Amino acid sequence: MSDFSDLRARVISGLAMAVVGLGALWLGGWAFGLLGLVLAALMGWELTRMMAPAGPDGRAEAAGLVAALLVGVFTWYQPGWVGLAGLALGTAVMAWRMPKDRVIYGLYYGLILWAAQGLILLRDAMGFTFVLWLLLIVIASDVAGYFAGRILGGPKFWPRFSPKKTWSGTVAGWILAALVGVAFVLWAGMPWAVVPISAVLAFAGQLGDIAESAIKRRMGVKDSSNLIPGHGGFLDRFDAIIAVAALALVLALLGAFAGLAA
Repeated sequence: MSDFSDLRARVISGLAMAVVGLGALWLGGWAFGLLGLVLAALMGWELTRMMAPAGPDGRAEAAGLVAALLVGVFTWYQPGWVGLAGLALGTAVMAWRMPKDRVIYGLYYGLILWAAQGLILLRDAMGFTFVLWLLLIVIASDVAGYFAGRILGGPKFWPRFSPKKTWSGTVAGWILAALVGVAFVLWAGMPWAVVPISAVLAFAGQLGDIAESAIKRRMGVKDSSNLIPGHGGFLDRFDAIIAVAALALVLALLGAFAGLAA
């Protein structure tokens, strides 16, 4: 059995983040919106600091501030496809300022903004239960992957980019996410379609985890920062949520969740 020495720090930090996150999610409105802006700023700062460590002083801070401003402006004043276009334009400008890896930076920076806007909009439009479902999918997939991967082991899922992720943990994540979907069907009256959608979203979250791992390997860093004990940085902790929220927003804009609004 693999080492679980980091489990205590992960649990304590995870509980602290859960209390803050669930409290803001329950309150909704400006409380949840402010949390989304803060997270976008922190992750924008981490990404820029990670990909341009030799950049001028203040570049990472500027990237974080711009991330929060872009998400805020286009969430509350131009939501929907117009807002996404605005985020894309802002992302392109920020990526152009990078000394290298502009495409990689732009794609991931844009994904952060898209996901932050998505969570805020989905909380307002779909309600507490819907966003809770998204978050629990990510948590279930992460927990299943953590324990199944370390206990069962087996072939690696994509060793080039994520050497620790196994097929056993990946599949366990799909299964537990689908069970989360079943729970929300029985508890919240959601349609049975959310069960396979839960597994698909879990897979998106796993790919989001791999994408961030690939960037870290390319940059030669272990963690995006050391802000969260046991987890590294906010990008390390929320990489899966970024992908899940981004995909959920697309599905919502396409009408896939019609009838589920609060």
